[in-house]
Amino acid sequence: MSYIIKNVAIAGAGGNLGKIVTPTFVSSGKFNVRVLTRQGSSTASLPEGVDVVEVDYSSPESLQSALAGQDAVISLITTTAAMTQLALIDAAIAAGVRRFVPSEFGSNLANPKTRANPVFKHKVVTEDYLVEKASTTDLTYTFFYNNAFLDWALRANFIVDFTRPNPQILDGGDKPFSATTMQSVADGLVGVMLHPEETKNRAVYIHDLVTSQNRLLELARQARPDRSWKPESVALDDLVAVAEKRMAQGNFGFETIGPFLKRAIADPECGGVFSDEQVDNELLGLKGKTDEFILELLKNHLK
Repeated sequence: MSYIIKNVAIAGAGGNLGKIVTPTFVSSGKFNVRVLTRQGSSTASLPEGVDVVEVDYSSPESLQSALAGQDAVISLITTTAAMTQLALIDAAIAAGVRRFVPSEFGSNLANPKTRANPVFKHKVVTEDYLVEKASTTDLTYTFFYNNAFLDWALRANFIVDFTRPNPQILDGGDKPFSATTMQSVADGLVGVMLHPEETKNRAVYIHDLVTSQNRLLELARQARPDRSWKPESVALDDLVAVAEKRMAQGNFGFETIGPFLKRAIADPECGGVFSDEQVDNELLGLKGKTDEFILELLKNHLK
């Protein structure tokens, strides 16, 4: 039976993605937005028009009460707290919520090699839990894959470190990958909620464009012709091998996680290049971006 999603609860609204998703839903004028905040958290950055409810994530009763009357839950909880989503899923079921979007944003977890990536372990557990619950309850799910966060990756010098005169590029730098801005993720989530039947119990794929490290370097040189970068090619396998050793020693910092993320994004075997036929851009109302858009991002980033 088809249904309309009107009341949307957002968990993790204060994070990098949440700060874009929440105002996008409010400004759309199509939803009643409820934000779940941890007890004592600041709500200063939240837009007007949201219903703020404090929750105790260790209390099933608190979570169920917060989700009463909600049609959908969008989880933007950080990866480090991903396992708290299981309690949120249980509460959603108890409260009669119809759709749950877990915090899976990023790489293609439908790909077996990506699914085996250790940094996504908790995301895989969450996906499997939702699939199981959807088979026995009225709760449905949508998984959301957008591969690399384009704007965040440029700002963080993650895909290419433009602060270095000799930035590392992976295996020659020509590996293509899908990339998506955080605003497009937010717009795509609105599209999911407007098309509940078409996005029911499946993954949706979006991207703004397909690019590569070398293409980003070309655009950076256009943005800043006065600067010179001489990239150094490194083997992705070597980076991951070092990261595996660090992980085995109990080091879980970003210097360990980063190479695993780069593998999921840029290794051709990890499914990080979405075809035009694969993406759900048209269904979700997304038009994509051009190299000119990236050029403007780089001009601002490289000032």
